[in-house]
Amino acid sequence: MKRGAYQLLVELRKDQIIAVGRLGTFLFPAGYYVYTGSALSGIENRVGRHLRRRKRAHWHIDYLLERACIIGYAIKESLVREECELNRQTLAIPGAEVPAVGFGCSDCGCKSHLVYFAIRPSLQLPIHFLAEYES
Repeated sequence: MKRGAYQLLVELRKDQIIAVGRLGTFLFPAGYYVYTGSALSGIENRVGRHLRRRKRAHWHIDYLLERACIIGYAIKESLVREECELNRQTLAIPGAEVPAVGFGCSDCGCKSHLVYFAIRPSLQLPIHFLAEYES
Protein backbone atom coordinates (compact mmCIF):
# COMPACT_ATOMS: atom_id res chain seq x y z
CA MET A 1 0.00 0.00 0.00
CA LYS A 2 1.37 3.41 -1.01
CA ARG A 3 1.41 6.18 1.58
CA GLY A 4 2.17 9.86 1.29
CA ALA A 5 0.85 13.28 0.37
CA TYR A 6 -1.24 14.39 -2.56
CA GLN A 7 -2.42 17.55 -4.26
CA LEU A 8 -5.62 18.07 -6.19
CA LEU A 9 -5.92 20.74 -8.89
CA VAL A 10 -9.54 21.86 -8.81
CA GLU A 11 -11.44 24.20 -11.12
CA LEU A 12 -14.45 26.22 -9.99
CA ARG A 13 -16.15 27.79 -12.99
CA LYS A 14 -18.25 30.43 -11.22
CA ASP A 15 -18.23 32.19 -7.86
CA GLN A 16 -19.92 30.08 -5.21
CA ILE A 17 -20.95 30.58 -1.60
CA ILE A 18 -20.36 27.19 0.02
CA ALA A 19 -21.06 25.95 3.54
CA VAL A 20 -18.05 23.84 4.56
CA GLY A 21 -19.42 21.70 7.37
CA ARG A 22 -18.74 23.15 10.82
CA LEU A 23 -15.91 25.32 9.47
CA GLY A 24 -18.39 27.89 8.18
CA THR A 25 -19.61 29.47 4.97
CA PHE A 26 -17.18 31.03 2.50
CA LEU A 27 -17.23 32.79 -0.85
CA PHE A 28 -15.11 30.77 -3.26
CA PRO A 29 -14.30 32.85 -6.35
CA ALA A 30 -14.17 31.23 -9.77
CA GLY A 31 -10.68 30.01 -10.56
CA TYR A 32 -8.29 27.26 -9.59
CA TYR A 33 -7.58 25.66 -6.24
CA VAL A 34 -4.80 23.40 -5.06
CA TYR A 35 -5.75 21.22 -2.12
CA THR A 36 -2.96 19.41 -0.27
CA GLY A 37 -3.69 16.38 1.88
CA SER A 38 -2.09 13.30 3.34
CA ALA A 39 -2.96 9.64 3.10
CA LEU A 40 -0.69 7.64 5.33
CA SER A 41 -3.22 4.80 5.32
CA GLY A 42 -3.45 4.48 1.53
CA ILE A 43 -2.97 7.23 -1.00
CA GLU A 44 -4.61 5.46 -3.94
CA ASN A 45 -7.85 4.92 -2.02
CA ARG A 46 -7.92 8.52 -0.78
CA VAL A 47 -7.35 10.08 -4.20
CA GLY A 48 -9.80 7.59 -5.72
CA ARG A 49 -12.44 8.69 -3.23
CA HIS A 50 -11.90 12.34 -4.14
CA LEU A 51 -12.26 11.50 -7.84
CA ARG A 52 -15.68 9.88 -7.26
CA ARG A 53 -18.57 12.27 -7.87
CA ARG A 54 -21.00 10.53 -5.51
CA LYS A 55 -19.95 10.38 -1.88
CA ARG A 56 -21.00 11.62 1.53
CA ALA A 57 -19.33 14.87 2.55
CA HIS A 58 -16.75 14.03 5.22
CA TRP A 59 -13.69 16.24 4.69
CA HIS A 60 -13.67 19.97 3.95
CA ILE A 61 -12.63 19.32 0.35
CA ASP A 62 -15.77 17.25 -0.22
CA TYR A 63 -17.93 20.37 0.12
CA LEU A 64 -15.93 22.23 -2.53
CA LEU A 65 -15.92 19.21 -4.85
CA GLU A 66 -19.73 19.16 -4.83
CA ARG A 67 -19.54 22.35 -6.97
CA ALA A 68 -16.09 22.10 -8.58
CA CYS A 69 -14.18 19.47 -10.52
CA ILE A 70 -10.75 17.92 -10.19
CA ILE A 71 -8.74 18.59 -13.33
CA GLY A 72 -5.46 17.08 -12.11
CA TYR A 73 -3.80 15.42 -9.18
CA ALA A 74 -0.33 14.56 -7.94
CA ILE A 75 0.96 12.13 -5.37
CA LYS A 76 4.21 11.96 -3.48
CA GLU A 77 4.98 8.71 -1.76
CA SER A 78 6.34 9.02 1.76
CA LEU A 79 6.13 7.30 5.11
CA VAL A 80 6.05 10.63 6.96
CA ARG A 81 3.70 13.60 6.80
CA GLU A 82 4.81 16.02 4.09
CA GLU A 83 1.59 17.83 3.23
CA CYS A 84 2.38 20.93 5.31
CA GLU A 85 5.69 21.47 3.49
CA LEU A 86 4.05 20.90 0.08
CA ASN A 87 1.35 23.37 1.07
CA ARG A 88 3.95 25.99 2.11
CA GLN A 89 5.66 25.59 -1.27
CA THR A 90 2.32 26.04 -3.05
CA LEU A 91 1.56 29.17 -1.03
CA ALA A 92 4.90 30.59 -2.20
CA ILE A 93 3.83 30.46 -5.88
CA PRO A 94 3.09 34.00 -7.17
CA GLY A 95 -0.64 34.72 -7.12
CA ALA A 96 -1.42 32.22 -4.35
CA GLU A 97 -4.14 33.23 -1.88
CA VAL A 98 -5.83 31.59 1.10
CA PRO A 99 -9.59 31.50 0.39
CA ALA A 100 -10.76 29.85 3.62
CA VAL A 101 -8.78 29.91 6.86
CA GLY A 102 -8.79 26.50 8.56
CA PHE A 103 -9.71 24.57 5.40
CA GLY A 104 -8.29 21.05 5.47
CA CYS A 105 -5.85 21.70 8.29
CA SER A 106 -7.68 20.84 11.49
CA ASP A 107 -4.85 18.49 12.51
CA CYS A 108 -1.91 20.89 12.03
CA GLY A 109 -0.91 24.52 12.54
CA CYS A 110 -1.22 25.66 8.92
CA LYS A 111 -3.48 28.56 7.98
CA SER A 112 -5.19 26.49 5.26
CA HIS A 113 -4.47 23.50 3.02
CA LEU A 114 -6.48 25.07 0.20
CA VAL A 115 -4.75 27.61 -2.04
CA TYR A 116 -6.56 29.76 -4.60
CA PHE A 117 -5.25 31.03 -7.95
CA ALA A 118 -7.25 33.39 -10.18
CA ILE A 119 -5.52 31.94 -13.24
CA ARG A 120 -4.49 28.34 -13.74
CA PRO A 121 -1.18 27.80 -11.98
CA SER A 122 1.73 26.30 -13.81
CA LEU A 123 1.77 22.55 -13.50
CA GLN A 124 5.30 22.93 -12.18
CA LEU A 125 3.93 22.72 -8.66
CA PRO A 126 6.05 21.22 -5.87
CA ILE A 127 5.28 17.78 -7.28
CA HIS A 128 4.39 17.16 -10.91
CA PHE A 129 0.88 16.22 -11.90
CA LEU A 130 0.50 12.61 -12.90
CA ALA A 131 -2.89 12.87 -14.57
CA GLU A 132 -5.23 15.52 -15.81
CA TYR A 133 -8.94 15.34 -16.36
CA GLU A 134 -11.10 17.59 -18.47
CA SER A 135 -14.66 17.96 -17.37
